Amino acid sequence: MDFSSLHPYVYLATRYPFVRGQSSSPRICYTSSIYLIIEGYGVLSTNGKSSRLGPGSLVYIPAGQLHKWVADSENPMVHLCCYFDWHYVERKAVFETACPICYPPQVLQQTFVGPTFPYELREISKVESLRIWQDLFQDFYKNGSYTNGQTFMRSLTIQRHFQTFMDYFLNCCLGNDDVIPDRRIAHMLKILEQDLLHGAPKPLDIYYKSLNMSRGHFFELFRKSTGYSPIQYMNHFRIGRAKYDLLHTTLSITQIAEKYHFSSVHYFSRLFHQLTGQAPRQYRLRQFNAEALSAPLE
Repeated sequence: MDFSSLHPYVYLATRYPFVRGQSSSPRICYTSSIYLIIEGYGVLSTNGKSSRLGPGSLVYIPAGQLHKWVADSENPMVHLCCYFDWHYVERKAVFETACPICYPPQVLQQTFVGPTFPYELREISKVESLRIWQDLFQDFYKNGSYTNGQTFMRSLTIQRHFQTFMDYFLNCCLGNDDVIPDRRIAHMLKILEQDLLHGAPKPLDIYYKSLNMSRGHFFELFRKSTGYSPIQYMNHFRIGRAKYDLLHTTLSITQIAEKYHFSSVHYFSRLFHQLTGQAPRQYRLRQFNAEALSAPLE
């Protein structure tokens, strides 16, 4: 799976209190699921091992993984939980609810098991601030029914809050620190891109000093997060915007060079050719001719 295909979509999110000694029975969720224990204790059995968990335990179970919950006999756990796919999966024609769970495991319909995440995620983590995570969960509580016309706007809001939650979740549970960009760099990129769109970018030392980083550490994190040096990133960003204008506007090449703050049209043309293998005029004409050839004859 490519990151570009990921768009996490939540079907059910709720608060679930167990009673003393309650068992969920062995089960398989067609969706992925996340659980936060906010009170009490219980045991999770999955992947051949059992773990006793308490308040602050954050658990991720991928779609299609057999697991079982058993609540403590004296102080039973309370879950905040959600069931979601890494991208939307249509199951309405087969299941009555949007987040089906399979009991017993032998009747699982493998075709409808949701997608997996392309990198390793920690199965059990410990959150630092229970209050923050509780508030994040409560912002996207959802009842597990399919979205219809009457609930569409509410669902849109719920999914937006869920995306915020997943940002926190991935930064907490990714086992590989190289996969998700450093939060500081991600925030700085947002500022840098706005500067590129609305005016000339600031000197690089302004950006890394605002992050309280040394120049060397900044360059290291920047390349790890983007795959480019800061100058390469800015050049690719500006040329990408220029390519759009060449294809979809009547702006002249000189106007496009000025719009994206290139020092001269000659420098813009040279850099464009270096990154795309074509001169700006050649790029515009080739794309225009390709569209003309593919257009249907009347």
